[in-house]
Amino acid sequence: MKPNRVGFILVLGVGIVAVSFSSVFIRLAQAQGMATLAIAAWRLTFACFVLLPYAWITHHHEIKVLSRSQWKLLGLAGVFLGLHFALWIVSLAYTSVASSAVLVAMGPAFVGLGSWLFFKERLASKTILGILLASGGSLIIGWGDLGLGQSPLLGDALALGGAVCMAGYLMIGRKVRVDCSLVTYIGPVYGVAMLTLLGLVLITQQPMLGFHPVAYAWVLALGLIPQLVGHTTYNWALNHLTATFVAIVTLAEPMGAGLLAYLFLGETITQSTAIGGVLVLVGIYVASQSELRRHVRSTG
Repeated sequence: MKPNRVGFILVLGVGIVAVSFSSVFIRLAQAQGMATLAIAAWRLTFACFVLLPYAWITHHHEIKVLSRSQWKLLGLAGVFLGLHFALWIVSLAYTSVASSAVLVAMGPAFVGLGSWLFFKERLASKTILGILLASGGSLIIGWGDLGLGQSPLLGDALALGGAVCMAGYLMIGRKVRVDCSLVTYIGPVYGVAMLTLLGLVLITQQPMLGFHPVAYAWVLALGLIPQLVGHTTYNWALNHLTATFVAIVTLAEPMGAGLLAYLFLGETITQSTAIGGVLVLVGIYVASQSELRRHVRSTG
């Protein structure tokens, strides 16, 4: 049974809050000396330690009958997810946090374009307006230090690549989730993302071991809350809502991260963050009007 309109909003709200903890946990792990790419790899590793045994025990009969074409799409989605994390995190070493966040937030535009080109999905006028408002809000959030960093052009290019990878991950998820249960989908996808990140750590020769136990506690929390709860919520939504709308919802993450950083790390909330956050929420609300109405109506 599909959830009603309030149910969609509540579930997506939980997902946004969970994913918004990413920046807090990453920063706390970095404070313990852990390299950022290793943090991403441990994030997926800890998530898979919990998820993969559960997926095999409860859904092995579904996993065994996946077709070759489904496996290819699941593998591609996993590579896209792993590369998204890698490119986004590495971009932070070259450009400002705000520049990276803004360019990664271009994901909805890429998802909307890709859905139109590959899946022939027409975007409603309210959805387009929602993309423009929410993306504008993200731009305002990061306006204060756009272009800062030791090599901003390289960092910006990496962040933009992260946005493209997130778009690919969401669009494939939208296509595959029609025929796959949630656990059957996220098990292989998270597993391939983990292998992708471990491969990148091996290539770059970043250490995975030898850090303070507190660092591992923070990346464990990163794997359980933002990954297993947050990203899994987004993947659940892909079976009911378009990839474009789910991508728009993810734009609330910078706003949520800013609020959580204020509560737990003592960081200040700037005027641009407040104004941009309001625009992001307005954009999500506008886009949700046609999206939720269309999908909830199908349950009646």
